Amino acid sequence: MEWILVFILGAAIGSFLNVLIVRTPRDENVSFPASHCMSCDTPLRAWHNVPILSWLYLRGKCAFCGVKISAQYPIVETLTGLVFLFTALKLGISFQAFGIAMVFSLLLSLSIIDFRYKMVPDSINLAALTFALFSVASMGEFFTHFTNALLFAGGFTLLRFYLSYAIKKEAMGEADIMIAATMGAVLGVQLALVAIFLSAILALPALLLTRTDDEESQQLPFIPFLAISMWIVLMFDTQISLYLEAFYG
Repeated sequence: MEWILVFILGAAIGSFLNVLIVRTPRDENVSFPASHCMSCDTPLRAWHNVPILSWLYLRGKCAFCGVKISAQYPIVETLTGLVFLFTALKLGISFQAFGIAMVFSLLLSLSIIDFRYKMVPDSINLAALTFALFSVASMGEFFTHFTNALLFAGGFTLLRFYLSYAIKKEAMGEADIMIAATMGAVLGVQLALVAIFLSAILALPALLLTRTDDEESQQLPFIPFLAISMWIVLMFDTQISLYLEAFYG
């Protein structure tokens, strides 16, 4: 029963993430006005906002004007519910697990915004980093998270300067630096490096498949790959650590 409640909590948070995904790129208030149909502007009733179930009951259409509702809504709610569930199964039901689940939920929303709008809102990025820093069981862990975040933020900043100088153009943005800091805080130095390497491997096929002569269309959003690689490394951290220990001694 407790795992069902964890999933429901995640799905409910996923419902709010949908609001962030839609409104933040438009610089709209995420609290006001209340949820409404994007086509006819009719305010939604409470039963229209039940995560996953409302979309299924309405068959993906607005109850008032009949316009199709994007499948993004139930997909994000389901994925967020699964993030909360698997994080709790991995770390137990705890404050730390809630914080880590929030990190990945926010990264999910960032990934969709980056994919759809080619932008990374600082508000959501900083929120993910903040949850990563404070998802601890003791002050000692907080200082460890904070130190690892600083190491990766500093390392990516130096890399940004060197690459930008070498290629004579902006190599990476400030958003990438914050994502790197979040990775360091959540995974630690060794596993975060593994996640960055894995993200490059995951992104390579997509980059090759989407390669065109148009420079604008070649801008592949990288945050989804960073988020996926972070999740994989977190879920299999024990196995990866054992492999690294056996490989490097």
